[in-house]
Amino acid sequence: MSWFEKILGIEMTLDNLENVLEMQLNDLHSAETQLISALPKMAAAAKSSALAGAFRSHLAETRQHKSRLEKAFRLLGKRMSGEKCDAMAGLISEGQEVIDMKGDSGVKDAALIAAAQRVEHYEIAGYGTVRAYAELLGDDQAAKILQRTLDEEGQTDKKLTQLAESMINLDAAGEA
Repeated sequence: MSWFEKILGIEMTLDNLENVLEMQLNDLHSAETQLISALPKMAAAAKSSALAGAFRSHLAETRQHKSRLEKAFRLLGKRMSGEKCDAMAGLISEGQEVIDMKGDSGVKDAALIAAAQRVEHYEIAGYGTVRAYAELLGDDQAAKILQRTLDEEGQTDKKLTQLAESMINLDAAGEA
């Protein structure tokens, strides 16, 4: 019996795309919930005020992402399982390792961006998938909601890249 079957108390098989969509939505909901707890720690650990601000800004967006997911669940008639996303837990654990390490704070900022971008890429993959499924299954309203979040995750990734390339990595390399 899978984690999904245990939580929902039903036997689920992967014989239709709606089941996969529900599983993936639950994964993303857990991921966003975990990220809401992790982002304040990342912001507090950042030396760069621009990086700390980016993490705080993304925290506000992440709260909206979670809310949009809950709306998508309602629109699609799906149930939230409450299952923990192990992948996000691992990514957050790696970020926490960076926070806990000793060393140059500018170098740690570069490592924080690396950890944050892994999180963003995970979310981009997840939101792209669920948006495509919702669209294919004919729920344009849910697809639009999910696309909005996908766009924001992409913008966050680009912002982190810009911060890294314009200042954080230069500082870490001693070139700032």
